Amino acid sequence: MAPSTLEDVSSPSLPFVETGSYPTRGGNQIRPWIDGEPAFRRICEAIDAAQHSVWATVTFMWSSFQMPDDRGSALDVLERAARRGIDVRIIFWRPDDQLAHLRQNAFWGSAGHVELLSQRHPHLNVRWDRAPAGYCQHQKSWLVDATHGDATAFVGGINLNPHSVVGPGHRGEGQNHDVYIELAGPAVADVHHNFVQRWNEASERASHDGRWGNRSDDSLAFPDRTPAERGSALVQMQRTIPAGCYTNGHPPPAWSAFEIARGERTNLEQYCASIRSARRTIYVENQYVEVPEIVDALTEAVRRGIQVVLLLPAVPDISSLSAATPERIAFLESRASLAAYDNVTLCGIAGLGDDGHRKPVYVHAKIMLIDDAWATVGSCNLHRWSLTGNGELNAAFWDPETVRALRVELFQEHLARDTSDLDDTEALRLFRRIARDNRQRHERRDPHWQGLACSLNLATYGQERQF
Repeated sequence: MAPSTLEDVSSPSLPFVETGSYPTRGGNQIRPWIDGEPAFRRICEAIDAAQHSVWATVTFMWSSFQMPDDRGSALDVLERAARRGIDVRIIFWRPDDQLAHLRQNAFWGSAGHVELLSQRHPHLNVRWDRAPAGYCQHQKSWLVDATHGDATAFVGGINLNPHSVVGPGHRGEGQNHDVYIELAGPAVADVHHNFVQRWNEASERASHDGRWGNRSDDSLAFPDRTPAERGSALVQMQRTIPAGCYTNGHPPPAWSAFEIARGERTNLEQYCASIRSARRTIYVENQYVEVPEIVDALTEAVRRGIQVVLLLPAVPDISSLSAATPERIAFLESRASLAAYDNVTLCGIAGLGDDGHRKPVYVHAKIMLIDDAWATVGSCNLHRWSLTGNGELNAAFWDPETVRALRVELFQEHLARDTSDLDDTEALRLFRRIARDNRQRHERRDPHWQGLACSLNLATYGQERQF
């Protein structure tokens, strides 16, 4: 079937939120980067070309992580930029005692980390930032030349760990699938605003071990103007910010102040509003679908006949979510009821290992595509931590050409099939057919699949091993 006419794409048919820190801004350019190898290669190129500044927010950074193409670690890449006179600043998450087990894969400011900075990366500037007890500062963003007209931002979910540096053609056990977007245009001012707000009020800034570098004492000025228009995409930056983390609600350019001290939950609002406004299709890639609000919205959409594909980890990481409370049991029953509808499909992905067997690939992406026209990409998982208590950052955008191209590229990877000749409805139906066929092959112990996608049983997902 040829692509459907796009009579509804001249203006957005899906609502953006109206209650958060940032407006919806036109005139942006969006470029998706699928998987860590191409994403980090492009980020390194942008850092190498920086003229003024490189600022980043980092959650996890493994000691063994290396950037592509023998560039060294992320700190090596940033140190080289700093030695050229570039203002390099990084906000790292510092896990609290409740999450101390996560410190092994976070650059949280230990004595060893400070020694590493002193010996090998003396030109960097760092502040550490905690979240409320039991939660995570989970934003993943890179901001190049923030205060200038050609500023560029990268927003997504890819951590600095060796499992992330993988390209679409190299799939195996223990590897992650994930997505970043590259953003240019007026909305970069809001990524800039988010960084300044966090940097200036980073929780550890006044502690003797809460900052590093000659400029780490400096506060930053909030942006007072937006970069020039670079494209046609409508973009709104959306967040989860817990109450009490930040107090300075200085407005972003050409917008009103938001009372950030009360917190922000625009990610949750946007996910629910977009699902409920879908006209044809909903495609989700996420680590989890673990909150009642999202399941309720999906149930309503499925009952309206919307085609839905959920791509989640074939082997879920749900150990912390599995307590058999009455609320948990009721939630699982509600989610399992979606399995009764033929227009919703749950899938995982698995690559072909060197031993000739299929190996699960961990879906770490946090994206949603609706009606081949609207998308959100960022750090926000569909569980209660990301939607209510973590620090999270997503970019929601209306850009039919880019969203459709992203769908085609993702499906090419997952299905080994070019779907550019299909509209979104037919493409999701094809996804379902191929994933179900691959499931039958898997059950026959036949590793010769088409692509990577394999259907899973939504009724028992998270309660019994399916792969």
